[in-house]
This record gives sequence, C-alpha cells and structure tokens, in this order.
Amino acid sequence: MMRYLPHTPEETAAMLAAVGVDDLERLFDVIPPECRRTRPMTLPGPMSEWELNRHMDGLAARVTPWSRARVFLGAGSYPHFIPEAVRFVTQRSEFVTAYTPYQPEMSQGTLQAIFEYQTLTARLLGLEVANASMYDGASALAEALLMAVRLTGRRAVAISRAVHPLYRRVAATYLDPAGIERRELDFGPEGTTDPARLADARQIAAVAVQSPNVFGCLEPLAAFAARAHEGGALCVAAFSEPLAFGLFASPGSLGADIACGEGQSLGIPPSFGGPGLGMFAARLAHVRQMPGRLVGETHDLEGRRGFVLTLSTREQHIRREKATSNICTNNSLCALAAAAYLACLGKRGLRELARLNRDKAEYLKRGLAAQGVRPAFPAPTFNEFTAVFPPGFRERYLRLAENGLVAGFPLERWYPELSDHYLLCATEVHERADLDALIAEVRP
Repeated sequence: MMRYLPHTPEETAAMLAAVGVDDLERLFDVIPPECRRTRPMTLPGPMSEWELNRHMDGLAARVTPWSRARVFLGAGSYPHFIPEAVRFVTQRSEFVTAYTPYQPEMSQGTLQAIFEYQTLTARLLGLEVANASMYDGASALAEALLMAVRLTGRRAVAISRAVHPLYRRVAATYLDPAGIERRELDFGPEGTTDPARLADARQIAAVAVQSPNVFGCLEPLAAFAARAHEGGALCVAAFSEPLAFGLFASPGSLGADIACGEGQSLGIPPSFGGPGLGMFAARLAHVRQMPGRLVGETHDLEGRRGFVLTLSTREQHIRREKATSNICTNNSLCALAAAAYLACLGKRGLRELARLNRDKAEYLKRGLAAQGVRPAFPAPTFNEFTAVFPPGFRERYLRLAENGLVAGFPLERWYPELSDHYLLCATEVHERADLDALIAEVRP
C-alpha cells in the first residue's frame, strides 16, 4: 500500500505535529465510529485485463437493471423518457466542459443556453424572472426561505410538514445556525395542509408549501398565498415534479412569490440520486435578493444581440455582507438538459405528457382500489399517490422487490404514524402490463 502514498513516515509525522495530532487516526475522530471501517478490505489478488472485465461483469450482474425491473418509485426522483436530441445537445464538448461564463465575449453559447433555460423556467412556473439554476430542489427551498427573511426582515418561517422531508432537513441546516425559527404546519386527513393552520402571517417571513406535496396531493396554494399576503409574508411554492405544471396551474398564477424545486424530471435521468437541478423563479420586484446568477440580454457597441451575467450576487463576486448566497451555483449542464427537453416537447407536448402521467397514475389507483388497496388521501394527485396496504404487507413488499417489482416507497420511514402507507408513482415509462402486474400482485 505504501507505494501509492508519496509521503515518508518522517514527512507524515512532521505534518501531524504541525496540526497538533500525534496519530493519523486522530484526524478522523469527527467521523462517528459506527461509520468507520475498522477491518481491512477483502480485495482479490492481481488480475489480467480480461479477468478483471469478467469480474466486473459478475459484480454488475448482481444489480437488477431498470430494463429488467418494474419500479414504481417517485418520492422526489422520477423516471421519464429522455428524447435523444437532449442527449445529443448535452454531450457536445462546448457544453460538457465546466466553465463559468465570466468573459461574455468567449461564452455566448453558454450564456444563451442559460438565458433560454431561464425563459422557459419562468414560463413554466408562471413568474417573471428565473435564475441560472441551483444545486437541487432542497437547497433551492432553503435559499428561497433565506431570501424571504432578507426581504421582510422577519426571523421566522412556516413550513408545511407535507413538504418533502429531505427538503425540510436541508432547510433546517441552513436556517437553524442563523437563528431563524422554523414553524411546522401539520397535514390533515385530506393529505393536504389547511391554510387555517397558519395562525398569524404577520410574524413570519414566508410560508412554504409543496404542490404536489410529498404524498402526491395538490395543495390549496392560492389560499396559502392569500393568507400569507394578508400578513405581509411571502408564499414559497416548492415542488419535486415540475412536469405537473404542464397540466395544472403554475405557482405564479396561483399567487406564489417564489417557486423553487427539483428539475430532474426535465431531461435528467435519476442516476442513483444525482446530479439534480435546482429551479428557482420569483417576481421581478424581488430580483435583487435572488440567490445565484442571472443571465440577461444586451447589445454590443455595434448593436448586435448578446448575453451577459446581469446579476451575480454571490460571495465569489461581491462583498460577503452584500452577497445573497455563498455556496449556490448553477448546474449549467443540467439546466441545458432541461431547456432542451422543454424545447423538444413544446407547450402542447408538455401538456400531453403530463396528462399521460396523470392518467396512468389514476389507472393504477383505481386498479389497486378494486383489490382493496385504497388511496390514503382523497385530495387530487398527479403521477404519484399514497395507498394503504393491508397490515403485514412489508414482508410481501420485500419478496416482490427481490423479484424485480418495487411496489412504491414505504412512507413509515419518514412518517412513523403512516405505517402500511406506500407512495406509488406511475409515469409514461410504465406500460399497461407493468401496471396490471402490480395490481395482480397485491390481490388477496
């Protein structure tokens, strides 16, 4: 092993002494013991190239590929068909190469791509301005709440408990160290959050509601926006499935001041959980408090159309005390994929695809209900919904998963009170035979 480490024992000892540690293992004290590996790795001996290829093929065969499985998982990451045109555009070397477009004269292609993404995002979300994207949906929500605090000067926010739990956890990571109070609004028997639970909006900077929410239900976003505005607060609309806005009203049209969430559904494969795309749009009046970058259109000295970074209020660009964010970035390749995807579908195609998603989920919902697996909540849904399975279904769920059929996501992991509740998703990738197979498997 030492041949892979360039430092001699004497050099290592000198570096440890410089940081005040007498043993290399002490550097890892911050890692919980249960997360450390304490035994040597059992690696095979040296192999030839063809032996190694055969060994790797054997390891890969232990994982069931998507093409040989029937998976009904959503819960924040959704399977959709990606047009080949999207892959072609995103694989061009000019876009794949990571580069921040500081010099507009050298970056017109990248800047125009981001500008088109912003335009399409603003139209999809029904708001006036969108930034050049962010890390993911969770960090976009956290940044939206911080933006609301800056705009109102208030030090408390209200967040629906039906917002994706991982989004809420990231928001806590951002807000708690800053001393910003988080107030949770519980969901009701309808599967949605009652606006009446927002007692007094005059004490908060914003109320955050996700629609469709983590249970797949559509929230009364317009009522939340009206209630927030009565108290001088902002309405933040989160989402994890933007394809829903091809069929349902956009957040901006329902009164949301900020719309933010995950854009993975728009031309980006699930890829074991990442990378994602943080979408962020707001009203023009609030543009100077938006985090991240904003690409704008201008003209050069000869009157030719061009693109530049119009706003870039990040810590890397301006003084820290004036920055709106210090760690956000734009996932420009993912944003490009989303722009290409939306351009390929167009307004009509997006609506037709969204309707297909809704219809397949409704077909699955009705089929399961006929087998005695009823929906948990009566609220309208899009392409995923929560169903209540018979007690003891967990063992059957695991057996089905071993055979390549994943019957949804068990919500008890996030909501202990929802035992036997499973979140099921159906999109255009699920054929009717797949839906019928799941319905047949749950038959008593």
